Amino acid sequence: MSQHVSPDPEPERSSGLEPGGGVPPGETPPAESSMPEAGPRETHNPPKGWAKAPLALILVVTVLVAAFFLAYALVLLL
Repeated sequence: MSQHVSPDPEPERSSGLEPGGGVPPGETPPAESSMPEAGPRETHNPPKGWAKAPLALILVVTVLVAAFFLAYALVLLL
């Protein structure tokens, strides 16, 4: 089990904090990486890039639409 770290700053360990925990202008607030439990656990990381089947389907539909408009234009001209 991981150890939970409180995201609240500790005044004795944090420099530049104002009363109430605010950060004065010009100071950099604590980074998000200082809070290890900040987001949901990512258990599935999908592969990057396009799969071959969807890409081929998109290309086929594009060619068919372009051919339709080309044939339509030729019919109107003749």
